[in-house]
Amino acid sequence: MAKIKKKIKTITVDADKCNGCRGCEIVCSGFHSIPKYSTINPARSRIQVVFRPLEDIWLPIFAGEYSPAECMGREKYLIDEKNYDECEFCRASCPARDRFKEPDSGLPLRCDMCEDEPELEQPKCVEWCINDVLVYEVREEEVDEEESIDDVEIGLQSLVDKHGLKKIVETFTRMSQKD
Repeated sequence: MAKIKKKIKTITVDADKCNGCRGCEIVCSGFHSIPKYSTINPARSRIQVVFRPLEDIWLPIFAGEYSPAECMGREKYLIDEKNYDECEFCRASCPARDRFKEPDSGLPLRCDMCEDEPELEQPKCVEWCINDVLVYEVREEEVDEEESIDDVEIGLQSLVDKHGLKKIVETFTRMSQKD
């Protein structure tokens, strides 16, 4: 496999600075609405703030890749003498929960770093973060060339996993016959 130079974009989260304003959720959901900023629905946001009120913890989590199956383990973590469920910090959109799924269709959401035309200087959540909790960084790395799977294919796979291939094919056939 050939090596290529690739821009690696990362957002670092400093959870100690987060006060739970949820501005990141609001601007993300507005930016990704169609048309842009026409609706605000944090359930459609590609970043969600996990809130543990008794422990006074606010942790922004970004939507990751779609996982067609639930995790095998439900690990527990002990952090500062407090117990946490592994699922709480997971970035995946999976069948086990509704986090990072489009509320109307159930299709998985994934953080795309607000890639748009024209290209933005930084993702909207980073731009609007008032406490510098989110820090955006772009660096170049030499990586193996890989074939990428686009969002349409991931969405279709999610529908097939949920409803079965036969039902999806029947639906597409019926839809293509309508004029």
